[in-house]
Amino acid sequence: MIAPCSPVAASPAEGRVLGSAEVIAALAALAQEHRLAAFRLLVEAGPDGVSAGDLADRLSIPRSSLSFHLNQMMQAGLIVQRRESRSLIYSADFAAMAALVGFLTENCCRGAGC
Repeated sequence: MIAPCSPVAASPAEGRVLGSAEVIAALAALAQEHRLAAFRLLVEAGPDGVSAGDLADRLSIPRSSLSFHLNQMMQAGLIVQRRESRSLIYSADFAAMAALVGFLTENCCRGAGC
C-alpha cells in the first residue's frame, strides 16, 4: 500500500511525466468497474502479468468484453501487452501508474511532510 504523500512519481531519468490530458485519459479508463478490477489484478500480479483468458475467468466477464476493456486501458497507457506463444499476457505499466499517482500527489499538503 502506498502511504499518503509518498514519493512515487517517476524519476526524471524514467521520463514519465504526465500532462493533464494523459491523467484525464488514465482516470477515465479506470472509471469503470471491470477495468478497475482488471487493473488491480494486473497490479497484484506484478511484472509477470496475467493472460487474457485468466483475467476473463477471474473477473467472470466474457472475453470479448474484456478485450474491449483491456484496449481502453492500453490506449490510456496504463497496461502493456506481450505475446507468449499463443497467449496474450497483460501487465500493469508500473512507471505509468507511478507517474499518475505522482501527478495526483504532487502538491500534497502544500509540500509539507504529511
